[in-house]
Amino acid sequence: MRKAKQILFVWMMLLVSLLWRAAGAAPSNAKSPSPIVAIGDVHGDFQDFVAILQHTNLIDKQNHWTGGKTTLVQVGDLLDRGPAPRQVLDLLMSLEEEAPKDGGRVVPLLGNHEMMNIMGDLRYVTPANYASFADSDSESRRQSAFKDYLKWRENHPALLAEVSPPLELTEAEWMARHPAGYVEQREAFSPKGSYGKWLRKHAAVTEIGRVVFLHGGISPNVSSMKIDTINSHIQDEISTFDSCKQYLIEKRLILPSFNLQEISVVVQAELTAELKSRTPSDRELQAKINQFLQFPNWLSVRADGPLWFRGYDQWSDEEGNSQIDHILHSLDADHVVTGHTVQKTGRMRPRFSGKVLLIDTGMLSSYYPGGRPSALEITNDSNFTAEYMDEKVVLLEPAKSSLLDDSNYMNRAESARNLPLQSLVWEVTERE
Repeated sequence: MRKAKQILFVWMMLLVSLLWRAAGAAPSNAKSPSPIVAIGDVHGDFQDFVAILQHTNLIDKQNHWTGGKTTLVQVGDLLDRGPAPRQVLDLLMSLEEEAPKDGGRVVPLLGNHEMMNIMGDLRYVTPANYASFADSDSESRRQSAFKDYLKWRENHPALLAEVSPPLELTEAEWMARHPAGYVEQREAFSPKGSYGKWLRKHAAVTEIGRVVFLHGGISPNVSSMKIDTINSHIQDEISTFDSCKQYLIEKRLILPSFNLQEISVVVQAELTAELKSRTPSDRELQAKINQFLQFPNWLSVRADGPLWFRGYDQWSDEEGNSQIDHILHSLDADHVVTGHTVQKTGRMRPRFSGKVLLIDTGMLSSYYPGGRPSALEITNDSNFTAEYMDEKVVLLEPAKSSLLDDSNYMNRAESARNLPLQSLVWEVTERE
């Protein structure tokens, strides 16, 4: 019995020694993680994008990285609508290279507008967007592309008879739909183009700490998929699109300048023309056409896919509360941060007890009345603050009850300094 007491006393003294040392130093895991800054949809608004990056001390007046070890996450939709998409892209591309030199990181994610430009869905590309790609040789390239189009028409009379709605018939109509810079813009977003290659390297979803970032959202229909699986699916769909388009170009069924809508009507017309001619079909061509025509069902295009989903904004509180815990559990995450849906108040919106944060505040205010630039700053993994140009608003604060919280730990350690040795031993034995 006496030996057992001696052993117990030795163990208690060891524990006291450990506590005493802890009183003078923070625990090894108390170091705060590097901050994260997340920015929502930019839509070609270069000036406001620069303004919010400078306001959050991520870049200097020369637009070079000054964010140190910060991670910058941009959740997609750099493109379309606004006047300067190229400047926005060029800036983020340069920051992505600069940040690691200071221990930081830039994580650009794909939005639905990036995917649209990759696929040639150009409904939101403005004349000013095209013009930003124009140079002194643009008009000659444009005329050359029109001549290629005329030759293509001459070689496909049977196909054109089946095209509905009909393609442009006059030079004026073609030129109106293909302004200066159009040809260059299409080349720039191709698999070999400077912006096309860059965009194709990036993921749609990322998780940092226990926070998931993406453009639209993870819908219940997609929640069973792991993040890596989602990203692989979307990369495979981009590769499939590129492969199909290149094959159709080599078969001279389409032209490189065709947009997504033109490609779609042409391949549909080709199938119809083949059926009417009753001639043996090219099975490989037919397979490629059928593969291409599946694109509306792709994860990257579907309304419930991660680039397009708007449920987090549209759900009622009751509906969202019943869904979000299951989604977060599947993701093994605590929060989801998304853009895509502009918040009408021009303010970031936490939803479902802060488990979802909607950060698209309509930066391009010329298009979204009442919109403004903003950035979400995340520190210590659980402190979420909205940064606007004129104010800072705390959205979520870290829990204060955790024993491992820095302030809680240091308060406890400071109290331990003032306790007599016997009290420390008693506290240890009582807790055991």
